[in-house]
Amino acid sequence: MKTLHKTAISAVAAGLLSGLAYTPAFAADEPEASPITANVTVTNNYIYRGITQSNGKPAIQGGFDYAHESGFYIGNWNSSISWVSDSYNTSGGVRTSAPIEMDFYGGFKKEFIGEGFASDIGVLQYYYPTSGIQATTSYVNPNTTEIYAAQNFTFGPLTGFAKVSYAVTTLFGNANSTGSYYPDLTLNYDTGFWGITANGHVGYQFVAGNQQKTGSSFGPNAISVDGVSNNNLYTYTDWKLGLTKDFGGGLSGAIAYTGTNAKTYQGNYAWYSPQGKNNGRSAGLISLTKTF
Repeated sequence: MKTLHKTAISAVAAGLLSGLAYTPAFAADEPEASPITANVTVTNNYIYRGITQSNGKPAIQGGFDYAHESGFYIGNWNSSISWVSDSYNTSGGVRTSAPIEMDFYGGFKKEFIGEGFASDIGVLQYYYPTSGIQATTSYVNPNTTEIYAAQNFTFGPLTGFAKVSYAVTTLFGNANSTGSYYPDLTLNYDTGFWGITANGHVGYQFVAGNQQKTGSSFGPNAISVDGVSNNNLYTYTDWKLGLTKDFGGGLSGAIAYTGTNAKTYQGNYAWYSPQGKNNGRSAGLISLTKTF
């Protein structure tokens, strides 16, 4: 569940996939770029759509992408996580192990409108290798499939994309949530100073469906409240502001501040940690990425 646009593949893939802004610059005498790129990131906290996936702890991430000149691309991205193990083990005596998230995606990206305005469509599979999970009315498998469409844009030093993701399965273990969607907007501004780019992001996570009967739980991260609709309790807006520094040689660093308006109900957080903390609380981020 990478923070920013997962389909900015080829030259910009590694930066965007780790939540960083990356602007390629190729000299005329440089050899043709390889269609395969790879990246590795270390971060103090893995936050996706405003929600921590590592319970506020550090994570290591990495992946690779293949981009064909036709516009077709495929890729894989992985991160250490704790939310599945933490949340599924909080009740019911279920002991679950899921230390990693594996994302597999593919699509087609082409500049139909003009240079710097790439249109993008694709499919993304979030896969969580688990042991001990019980897929019942109380524990829904966290694996999720989304389709997405995005439009990239460039206006001088300002770049970014608008994107809509739509869940064709249940969303991250939330019961009855097929049809959830996430529109988001990301902006990156090249300051022209010391290789620094300013980053901004806002998104809206709509969670579809309704709570099941009394005694069931709604998703691994959510409180159990009978009769409350998902879109009233679990839907939220997230945002992010940050700076990215390009050190050259494929190395970049980023700092950011994120937050959400994730709701509470009767004193409990809709998206909570095993310690009862708000997983959507404001947080500072710092990360370092190497692109190969």
